[in-house]
Amino acid sequence: MVNRNLIRELELGDELDQELELAMAGTAEGEYSVGSATLAVNSVLEGKILRVDDEFVLVDVGYKSEGHIPRNEWDETEPPPQVGDTVKVLLEEFEDGSLEEQRGLITLSKRKARRIEDWLRVMESVHENDVVTGFVTRKIKGGLLVDISGVNVFLPASQVDIRRPADIGDYCGRCIQCLVLKIDEARRNIVVSRRALIEQERAERKKQLMETLEVGQIRRGV
Repeated sequence: MVNRNLIRELELGDELDQELELAMAGTAEGEYSVGSATLAVNSVLEGKILRVDDEFVLVDVGYKSEGHIPRNEWDETEPPPQVGDTVKVLLEEFEDGSLEEQRGLITLSKRKARRIEDWLRVMESVHENDVVTGFVTRKIKGGLLVDISGVNVFLPASQVDIRRPADIGDYCGRCIQCLVLKIDEARRNIVVSRRALIEQERAERKKQLMETLEVGQIRRGV
């Protein structure tokens, strides 16, 4: 369970909020947003694989009708699905739109279930003002997406460095450290800043230097 007391409100500048709104407007649902879990639609269930073909994996999740998952939701890096295996899935919808009658196949997603689990795990361990390490996955409108333990977080273009790089896309593929600026649990997004971390580290070094300086000292400059 997420400790909501650890998530405090942080006032961001108008520029940063606008960058987040702009990025979210041009980003597909689910890139750094996950639907809330319930006991019906949008709930995470455990099912058993009944059949595997080239396009779909048929799964029994305890309803009158089976559910299907696109076969391509299994990455090449993981073992292929096998009949009898158990799998965690997100129940997306009933094809006929009826929760009561439960006719037709159920649309399931293994990938989205994993995203929800990743989000909940990150929420347990990451808080505002924490320093996190992540992998820059790609450039989007308004900034970069950074993978933090399986969750994509938003790094605004203005927060990439002290001076804005000519092309923030040059950071793609790099492992970087950032400061967590804002966690929005309701909207399932996290905003981070590499710039804020650099400024914080510089301020700390300056403070340490000032504590060692004395009147009359001779220091070698750079």
